[in-house]
Amino acid sequence: MKYYLISGEASGDLHASNLMKSLKRIDKEADFRFFGGDLMQSEGGVLVKHYRELAYMGFIPVILHLKTILNNLRFCKNDISAYQPDVVILVDYPGFNLQIAQFVKERTKIPVVYYISPKIWAWKGGRIKAIRKYVDRMLCIFPFEVSFYQRRAYPVVYVGNPTVDAIADWKNTEKRGEDFTRRNHLSEKPIIALLPGSRKQEIKSNLPSMLAATSVFPDFQSVIGGAPGIRPEFYQSFVKNHPASVVFEQTYDLLQQSKAALVTSGTATLETALLRVPQAVCYKMPFKHLSGWIWRHFFKVKYISLVNLIADRPLVRELFNEHFSEKNIRNELTDLLYNESYIDSLQAGYEDMINQLGAPGASERAAQAIVKDVLK
Repeated sequence: MKYYLISGEASGDLHASNLMKSLKRIDKEADFRFFGGDLMQSEGGVLVKHYRELAYMGFIPVILHLKTILNNLRFCKNDISAYQPDVVILVDYPGFNLQIAQFVKERTKIPVVYYISPKIWAWKGGRIKAIRKYVDRMLCIFPFEVSFYQRRAYPVVYVGNPTVDAIADWKNTEKRGEDFTRRNHLSEKPIIALLPGSRKQEIKSNLPSMLAATSVFPDFQSVIGGAPGIRPEFYQSFVKNHPASVVFEQTYDLLQQSKAALVTSGTATLETALLRVPQAVCYKMPFKHLSGWIWRHFFKVKYISLVNLIADRPLVRELFNEHFSEKNIRNELTDLLYNESYIDSLQAGYEDMINQLGAPGASERAAQAIVKDVLK
C-alpha cells in the first residue's frame, strides 16, 4: 500500500514516525511519501518537505508567510495527485491539513484518515463541519475526545495515547538514578524538577517565578529540563542568581528522580503524571488581562492541563494567569513536598487517569485501524 502522511511540527513527526513503524509491521509492502521530519525520514520513504518549511504559528507569522504557505499547499495537492496513494494520513496541524482533506475528498477518491485530532474541543469548534465532510476516519488519543465527537454526531476511534507508549518504551531502557545524578554532576539532595515550557516566551514568563519559589527550599535542588532547540546559554541568564542545574534530553530521567515538579501546561503535564510525580501546573501569559479575556471568550475547556482534562476534575493545581504568583507556587510546592494526605490523594487520582488512558500500543492500534478498517 502507498501512504501519504502530513505532519507539520516536531510532535507530529514523532507520532507519525511511530505510526509508520507500526504500519510496516502490518504491511510489508508499505511505501511512504510525506511532509514531516527527521524521525519520519528514518523510517524510510520519501521526505517531500521538512516541517521546518511549514511551521508558522500565530496570526502575524502566518500573514507574513502567507505566500509560502499557499505555495506549500499547492505543492502538496499536486504531489498527492501525482503519487496517487491508497490513503492520506493527516497528523494534527489543522490549519494546513483540513485544507488538504477538502482537496482530497473533492478531487479524488482517496480515503482520508486523521490521526491525533485537532483540539477543536478547546477552540475553533466550528472545524467539526469540515471534519464531518472531509475526514473518513478520526483516530483520537484522548478518551474525552470520543464523547466530544459523539455529542456532535461524528463517530471516532480511540486508539490510546502515544505518550503512554513513549513512557513504556523508556522504562524498558531506563538508567539507574545514581547514574543520572553522577552524569549531570548533581548533588545528593532530592530534586524539584522545573519544566518551564518549550518556547522562549514561555520560559521567560514562567521560569523566574519558578526559580524564586523553589529557592526557599534549601533541602532540595532545582533541576530544569531544557527544551529541544533552546541553547544552554539562554537558561544561564535565569539561573545565574539561583543554584539550579539544567539538563537536556533527559526529561523522563529527571522526572523519575524528582520529589515534585513545576510544569508549564502541555504534554509535559501528562508525562509527569504518567511517571507519578506530584506536580503543580504553572502558566503565566503576557498581558494578563487581555490573555484572560481571550481565554474566557474563545476557549471552551475548564482546565489548561491534559491531566485535569482527562480526569475531568481539578486533580492537579493550575496556577494559571491571575493565580500565577511566586507565593502561590511556593504554597503549592510545600503541599507537594510535605503534605502526605495531599500527595496520596494526588497519586490515587493519577492511577484513575492512567487507567482511563489504557495500555500502551496506540501506534499499533492506529495502524490496524488504517489497514484493516479503512483499506479493507
